Amino acid sequence: MEPASLTWVLVSAALVLFMTPGLAFFYGGMDRSRNVLNMLMMNFYCVLIIPVVWMVLGYSLSQGGSGNWIGNFDWFFLKDIGVLEDNGGQLATIAFLGMFAAITPALISGAVADRMKFSAWAIFVPVWSLLVYVPVFKWVYGGWLGDRGSLDFAGGTAIHVNAGIAALAAVLVLGKRKGWPQEGHPPHSMPLVMIGTGILWFGWFGFNAGSSLAASGQAAQAFMNTFLAAAAAGLVWVITEWLRDGKPTNLGAASGIVAGLVAITPAAGYVSGGAPLAIGGIAGLVCCYAVKLKSKAGFDDALDVVGVHLVGGLVGSLLIGFFANPEFFDGSFEEGIFYGGGAGLLGEQALANLAAMVWSFIITFGIMLVLKKTIGVRVSPQDEADGLDYSQHAESAYH
Repeated sequence: MEPASLTWVLVSAALVLFMTPGLAFFYGGMDRSRNVLNMLMMNFYCVLIIPVVWMVLGYSLSQGGSGNWIGNFDWFFLKDIGVLEDNGGQLATIAFLGMFAAITPALISGAVADRMKFSAWAIFVPVWSLLVYVPVFKWVYGGWLGDRGSLDFAGGTAIHVNAGIAALAAVLVLGKRKGWPQEGHPPHSMPLVMIGTGILWFGWFGFNAGSSLAASGQAAQAFMNTFLAAAAAGLVWVITEWLRDGKPTNLGAASGIVAGLVAITPAAGYVSGGAPLAIGGIAGLVCCYAVKLKSKAGFDDALDVVGVHLVGGLVGSLLIGFFANPEFFDGSFEEGIFYGGGAGLLGEQALANLAAMVWSFIITFGIMLVLKKTIGVRVSPQDEADGLDYSQHAESAYH
């Protein structure tokens, strides 16, 4: 890896790490005041445990060897990885990918807010990472799904769809919050939500543009696509709720921005021109209505992980089948329908996401069931009423 690219990958890794505290603020502000520290800890725990798991075993199993389904133990404990052969390029890549591995289970925390035991979460995160995240990551990047021709530039399938469907499985086992949906659960601090949104948007430039793993034109295009899609999605979400509900809200703007960031993630390095505006706008509209489905369907996804990350990731991934523009880049992937291609790429996108969802849902459901039957996954009704900050951490955010 030449020096400019090495520098960009290291900077991008730091930007992606910064996203997890941003997510903690985003979710923490949306949560209730008596649970905000618990939400912060659930997110920060991911950047405590996952780097260890990734270094010891996760990277080797997700990127080692040439198998289609799972890696090997060649890089167990980062064995035999030096800096002389490639100027530290592999180490930089491992660090960069490790930040992705850390934030992915953190996304799930928003769905299980207000009621999950922290002890269960502490076990769930590393187990889920090894049994769900690592295999899906392998399939998409260097395994059978990627070899078939599906595209996922920065983690729409491997991260957002994967975590979004896992969130649905988790809340089905965990059950509804006390009083939901009759009692409202509004955000306790919109300033925290907006600060978190800003940090996420800032960090997402490393998330997407850094996924080129080079200081290149493709990185510049991914950077611009990330900027445009987030703006378009936030704008469409605000206009939609303004027309539908009579008032534009800060929460709508924040949710729309994140939905656009999620949707452009799989497509960021494969589309150009006005495509990011279309992808972001469609995601903003679809996700704005998708978050309403939980009440009708009866699953208590506390902070809209399913409606934003699962749905947004699916929207962006499937739209690659329409907007992929290989001639603008290096021609190494199939063109989308709008650029003269057939339905082949769209079919591969659908297959990749279906495979990821089936695996993630089944294994996540199983992990949660085992935890429920052993140590239990849910706090007591009294602890839920008192708040998880006090019952799980003996702390209080506000005095």
